[in-house]
Amino acid sequence: MHFTGTIWRPPYEAASLLIEATAGCTHHRCKFCTLYDDLPFPFRMSPLEDIESDLLEVQTMVHSPLDRLSAALRGQPQEHRFARAFLTGANPFVLNAPRLEEIARLIGRYFPSCRSIGCFARVTDIGLKTDGELESLRKAGYDGLTIGVETGDPEALTFMDKGYTPEEVLKQCQRLDQAGIGYRFFYLTGISGAGRGAQGARKSAELFNRLHPQLIGSSMLTIYPESRLYQEIQAGRWTEPSELEKLNELKTLIAHLEIPVVFAALGASNLFQFQGHLPEDREALFAQIEDVCHHMSEPELREYRTTLRHL
Repeated sequence: MHFTGTIWRPPYEAASLLIEATAGCTHHRCKFCTLYDDLPFPFRMSPLEDIESDLLEVQTMVHSPLDRLSAALRGQPQEHRFARAFLTGANPFVLNAPRLEEIARLIGRYFPSCRSIGCFARVTDIGLKTDGELESLRKAGYDGLTIGVETGDPEALTFMDKGYTPEEVLKQCQRLDQAGIGYRFFYLTGISGAGRGAQGARKSAELFNRLHPQLIGSSMLTIYPESRLYQEIQAGRWTEPSELEKLNELKTLIAHLEIPVVFAALGASNLFQFQGHLPEDREALFAQIEDVCHHMSEPELREYRTTLRHL
């Protein structure tokens, strides 16, 4: 398989067929991010020959007679049918529509059981496509994009150098709605800085309530010395919120979300994992967060953050 560096995927894509379509990030300027620092280049497209080779390798692996016999002897299903593929890389949706459609055709050729294709996408990637191209990509199977919106707080987006505004998030995701392409949001708890978490959460809820995300996945801000954000902290230009403030920020966000949506905190950056449907599970989510706040002190919470291996 032609994987480059660390393979990143959302927790909910665990059962998906993973294929590297790109490596690295076209933006590569978010102050908090160090995910792709292990690569020797900022961004690279995977050659179509590599993608087809990987698809053939997986097909051979899951359908070979020897593997089917081995699975039968272990009492496991003898054939694996992938219902979904996920293209790895920071933002494969930046690829032009014809290339994305060609990748979809290759996936369909080797795995006709695959009904949908997801990937990470930047807000700016959507803006590169016409309305007609978005509709064509939906017909090709692209659905359930994961977008690292992080926040609806304009000051935080600007400071962190995300490269877009809340207004652009609204415009581009409304275009996805129109094209019938589903999407999930990543929310980064703590991104607004110390003393501004509740404000950032309310602004984010205001933005999200005008859209139709299938899921909002929360991660906790974790700062590593290699990041530009660490340098900002050292220079006294930004202050990280406490772990308790981050948890209270989560409560504020959940309290102000008015849309029906799955809310989940499942990644390793979260001290504890939880998931529920809003609005019906709102009180249950509150109770889980409050239980952690009640039974764990700031030093205990902070110990988890400072000992968390590099993400």
